Amino acid sequence: MEIKRWDVGPSTFLVLPEKGARLLNWHVNMGDGSVRDVIYWPESIENQDLSLVHGGIPILFPFCGSCFHQGKKGFWRAKDGNSYEMPQHGFAKDASFRIRSIDRSGFEVEMVHEDSNKLFYPYDYTFTVIYHFLELSLQISLVLENEGRTPIPWSAGLHPYFQVPWRKDLTPKDHLLHVAAKKSFQYQEGEDFLQNAQNNYPISLDDDKLINRIHYQLDSPEAELSLLNGEETIRLSEASWSGKGSRLTYVSWTKQGSSFYCLEPWMSPPNAPENNTVQYVSPGAREEFTIEIELA
Repeated sequence: MEIKRWDVGPSTFLVLPEKGARLLNWHVNMGDGSVRDVIYWPESIENQDLSLVHGGIPILFPFCGSCFHQGKKGFWRAKDGNSYEMPQHGFAKDASFRIRSIDRSGFEVEMVHEDSNKLFYPYDYTFTVIYHFLELSLQISLVLENEGRTPIPWSAGLHPYFQVPWRKDLTPKDHLLHVAAKKSFQYQEGEDFLQNAQNNYPISLDDDKLINRIHYQLDSPEAELSLLNGEETIRLSEASWSGKGSRLTYVSWTKQGSSFYCLEPWMSPPNAPENNTVQYVSPGAREEFTIEIELA
């Protein structure tokens, strides 16, 4: 697969459109000659399966996180009563895509259907991913078209790995997370979540309690990573949603001692089929989930 490059103003985007529709790296050429990595990608990935690499922006479809049904991890139950297997974060991140269109501002790809995917997700549909690159931002649209006769459930999302800290003289404690969440939950073993006490945002990124935290019931679709003084902000938001408040969920995660921090925009909390937080695309309909990431 060929890594494709887009140079838009000071920004450079590196992408594998045909392998998981995965953006690998976004960096910005600063005015002083330095380079700021916005999206993290490890320098050495020799002989590694790309699906196992911590970096870039994996596409999560049809469901985010792990599914559980009757206590069994990796299974979900459809409306017809049948249960199906489902890999963690779905299967799009490992799928092949075909390019529909490509130009200087971005591209559109369509997921290639494999027989094995029917074992996970037994529907007739078209799933496309659209990237639009700007000088200091990008938009990623996940589009599901229902080609069948029954409603299709989905709860998709993105898994961005942000370069944190983004300067060598900084540490995670020099960065803040702000999410306008009314509630938050902590991942537990299995399918249970523990509700946290109400937090006052912003929260320092060195707070271990942010690892595997689900930020839910948002007053605003925006979330931000910034320095302590509020400068050099990375802002995420759902660009296509016109409803009141937000249908978004954010999940924060990292590995201790790593050079990345994940702030993941999902359509709903994990285990969406069992928690009844999935959304349905009607027969013949098309729905879109668009996230914008910008340097503010």
